[in-house]
Amino acid sequence: MIRVVLSQACRIVPVALLATGVFACAPAFAQVAKKGPAVTAGDNGKEDRPTAAEPATPADEGKQADGPSGGLGVLDRMGAELPELPAEKPFTGKVDEAYGAFQRGRYLTAMELALPRAQLGDRAAQTLVAEILDRGLGVKRNRDQAMFWYEQAANGGDPTGMFKYAVLLMERSRSKDDRKKADELMKKAADLGNPSAQFNYAQVLVADSPGEKGLREALPYYEKSAEQGIADAQYALSQIYISLKDLPDEKKNRAREWLLRAARAGYDTAQLDLGMWLVNGTAGERDYEAGFNWLKRAAEGGNAVAQSKLAQLYIHAIGTKSDPVEAAKWFVLARRAGLSDPSLEDFYLGLEESQQKAAITAANKFRTGS
Repeated sequence: MIRVVLSQACRIVPVALLATGVFACAPAFAQVAKKGPAVTAGDNGKEDRPTAAEPATPADEGKQADGPSGGLGVLDRMGAELPELPAEKPFTGKVDEAYGAFQRGRYLTAMELALPRAQLGDRAAQTLVAEILDRGLGVKRNRDQAMFWYEQAANGGDPTGMFKYAVLLMERSRSKDDRKKADELMKKAADLGNPSAQFNYAQVLVADSPGEKGLREALPYYEKSAEQGIADAQYALSQIYISLKDLPDEKKNRAREWLLRAARAGYDTAQLDLGMWLVNGTAGERDYEAGFNWLKRAAEGGNAVAQSKLAQLYIHAIGTKSDPVEAAKWFVLARRAGLSDPSLEDFYLGLEESQQKAAITAANKFRTGS
């Protein structure tokens, strides 16, 4: 069983719709020096709530659709005078030169600055050294050394170190004791405010207690992670808010908002679901044009399900003009990705041969970017 999600796996199952169905660490020195393994160098160096509107594209700017997507587009607003920027607050804290070098891509410099501090017990430096080793940035990748330094940082109380060490324990060990320790570290990091740990610990709770009980236990952690900008958590929250019974109306009413945030973050599954919600009027008003645009965005990003749904919209002129060749193009792309749809197959076979050839040519051009 996978107990941790680092990218976009282990998702909450989306609601079936449509007609067919890091680093943020503060230095803290300890007294005992930790030399650690030798490092081998390599040759390589509250936001305002959004409204559910369609993604801005050059072709769409300035359009006004029926329903909530109406209003001025970005290009219309560009002629308006922008408000004054808020005054920038001066930074009064201590500058961390090692992290500064890391953020500028100077990984060897970051390692040279961080390693002596890590050996003296600086937990933030230990996490930085571990990250550089874990990813092989400027040095030879060494996950054993990375695990050592993540463990030191975790033992020193660094939330990011706890999270990363828990992840490595989950990935590299099948021992029950290590699994238990990983879960404990994940919860501790989550309770200390690490957003990735909050999302992953929520996933652990759902895996341990499948069904409504696990979702309710995990909900506070999903909420905290979503508020800190983790798109996976924002997507999960949208699905939970719309599916769990007896939630307050203020939560249910925000389901589409959280889905929109995840979609805007580039999460293609959220873009797919948002497009379907808008077309079907799920958790809000219908907006065919906005729904079409979100499905198109997901389809253009390579989501095969979105490609198949987009073909349907072109066939039935939902949110766009009817275009059989364009519909066939997206059907071809979805089929090449391994997704079959008997109704689209029948549609394609009913086209004239010239239209089929035009669709295949368009699909080939899309794949090559020409």
